[in-house]
Amino acid sequence: MRKDILKRSKILIVDDQKANVDLLENILREHGFLGIQKLTDARLVLPLFADFQPDLVMLDLRMPHIDGLSLLKQLRSQIPEGTYLPFVVITADLAQRVRQEALSLGAKDFLTKPVNHGEVVLRVYNLLETRFLYLKLDEQNRELDERVRERTRELEMAQEEMLHHLALAADYRDDLTGLHAQRVGLLAALLAEKIGIAREEIRLIRGAAPLHDLGKIGIPDHILLKADKLTPQEFDVVKTHTAIGGKILAGSSFSLLKVAEQIARYHHEHWDGSGYLSIKGDNIPLPARLTSIADTFDILTHSRPYKPASTLEEALAEIQKERGRQFDPALVDALLQLASARDLLQLDQALENEGLPEAPILQEPDQAATNVSVA
Repeated sequence: MRKDILKRSKILIVDDQKANVDLLENILREHGFLGIQKLTDARLVLPLFADFQPDLVMLDLRMPHIDGLSLLKQLRSQIPEGTYLPFVVITADLAQRVRQEALSLGAKDFLTKPVNHGEVVLRVYNLLETRFLYLKLDEQNRELDERVRERTRELEMAQEEMLHHLALAADYRDDLTGLHAQRVGLLAALLAEKIGIAREEIRLIRGAAPLHDLGKIGIPDHILLKADKLTPQEFDVVKTHTAIGGKILAGSSFSLLKVAEQIARYHHEHWDGSGYLSIKGDNIPLPARLTSIADTFDILTHSRPYKPASTLEEALAEIQKERGRQFDPALVDALLQLASARDLLQLDQALENEGLPEAPILQEPDQAATNVSVA
């Protein structure tokens, strides 16, 4: 490591006496230090400091124009917090008060005039060795952080893929194509983007909304797949799918599953409080409100054993009737705006073309708002 330190080190020497800076430079060069800059005018230090980026600064205390302590304070203010950059104070003043003040301002060591050649080299070398150990540790920490981020993203992608397949499995219970849940996820994300939700929260809604009916895996087939009208007792059984889905998804520390639990539990709540649990208005989590209107739109516009598909105009008219009753008025307005901007009956094709996007779906990145929370 010694040769590496001698070659890599950049040392800045500041003293108003030319004889002193020349002496220190000669001592260091004789022992193999190559990267040395010297100044006799303290007023030139700040501009040079930023360009030269020294690994060690040797600084005299008594100088005209700017004294060493003031200069030390200014230089320390330019160094990022947590950075180890050693300052060696050179002084003939042996007063304890002066040394304590220098230490409080960030000095790491002292050299007393007249300097001892061997002491200069040892102190400089030891401080530089510590400096490069800090730099190496910082580099290792950054590499570790990057590996952790990569591993976290891999886990998130695996989780999203698992939930995607889980949503498909649940959807196959009453939709042989398995695409209903995915269309709901896409439309909920489009609506979320339309009202200005942050990019990361759009991604969570996109991944979580397809799990809205996960609880239907706990509903008996003879009820869930019944073609005729359900009896009140059977409908009560169907209503339990929100609680079942919520229980399945509960207890996770992952953001995606937390949002999915909200959606599963509350996507049948109505804006006016007439839903399953009588929760109303803004007390219904926003992801659930988004999923509710997306779910209804998709059901209306696709045929089921018990009904034909509605046209786009019919579906939008039906949803408008429920503005302020079943649905959040702002989301109804957003759906209407969205319908005028793209063909909402072609979401199957959009799913094939877009997959699960990482970026907002409609806006350019610099247009995406970030001031609306899904919490």
